[in-house]
Amino acid sequence: MSEIKNVDYGLEKIFDGAKDFLPLLGTDYIEFYVGNAKQAAYYYKSAFGFQSYAYKGLETGSGDVVSYVLKQDKIRIVLTTPLNSQSNINDHIVKHGDGVKVIALWVDDATKSWEETTSRGAKSYMEPTTEKDEHGEVVRSGIYTYGETVHVFVERKNYKGVFLPGFEKWESDFNPEPTGLKFIDHMVGNVGWNEMNKWVKFYEDVMGFVNFLSFDDKQITTEYSALMSKVMSNGNGRIKFPINEPAEGKRKSQIEEYLDFYEGPGAQHIAVATDDIITTVGKLRARGIEFLSIPPQEYYDAVPLRLEEHNHELKEDIETLKRLGILIDADEEGYLLQIFTKPVEDRPTLFFEIIQRMGARGFGAGNFKALFEAIEREQEKRGTL
Repeated sequence: MSEIKNVDYGLEKIFDGAKDFLPLLGTDYIEFYVGNAKQAAYYYKSAFGFQSYAYKGLETGSGDVVSYVLKQDKIRIVLTTPLNSQSNINDHIVKHGDGVKVIALWVDDATKSWEETTSRGAKSYMEPTTEKDEHGEVVRSGIYTYGETVHVFVERKNYKGVFLPGFEKWESDFNPEPTGLKFIDHMVGNVGWNEMNKWVKFYEDVMGFVNFLSFDDKQITTEYSALMSKVMSNGNGRIKFPINEPAEGKRKSQIEEYLDFYEGPGAQHIAVATDDIITTVGKLRARGIEFLSIPPQEYYDAVPLRLEEHNHELKEDIETLKRLGILIDADEEGYLLQIFTKPVEDRPTLFFEIIQRMGARGFGAGNFKALFEAIEREQEKRGTL
């Protein structure tokens, strides 16, 4: 399928000799269960610059759910709302609030993907199902992962339609300009106490992923709280899922706060890539997106030390980065720029990361302290620290 870009992070050397029994071609879409899809679609169009793409609802013959599909470059999000009180989607929304239900993965063979993962211990969410219309057919299957989150495998090599069978092209006169978001860089999951290694093993054994970065509670800590994290990547490095769990601290960590309000494990944040973070963040701020508070001057004074041998590569003006609150980090491959929104729901759960990679393949370890202190300032305002 030509519309999904294969993003290669140069991780092949990590996986030399590994047999990739579950080849993943990319992220196909992210589906949110929400209380009002029409209004949520307006928010993501107005604030983030997504475009109308596809629609399913009463007008297309769907009597139980409505779904709006929005697109920006290679990113597709689906916003789904039930149309009656009998739908089990209501249970998900009542328990978790608006949140991510489906992380859909683009594959060449959805049947084989389901067979490979369920034979290795995955709980089936959706047996291989062929959906057809006049544009061809799509095969989808799915498995459960942490909490009530699921992975759906999407095989669309024999489909020429706009999105999936049952959807029609969504025409709209209201299409604000994109903000420069390109593709999904990674997605982070929060799991419960002492569950991180369980889900690391799940991704290793069931999906053939590799744990290529780990951070413990000595690396991710502040005066008040701590957490642990391991980054899982598939065989070609295109899909990356960091997994967080809480760690003991003086006060309640951001992971504990998430688990309390989401009422269980789930997707904590979606990291989306841009080629020009200064322009993107400027547009997002102008449209009302709220970001975590700007780090103190000392953070930016230390940038040359943080970048080390990559100082000469820095193309961005530090004062501009400081004004926008953009964080900077580096590894042996280069540097990266990142910033985090405040939660986009009333519950302090899901948020977004905007990231621009200038060679770096890490996740901003040098920014952890500044980031988590900013989150704690928000927790203190909410009374949940």
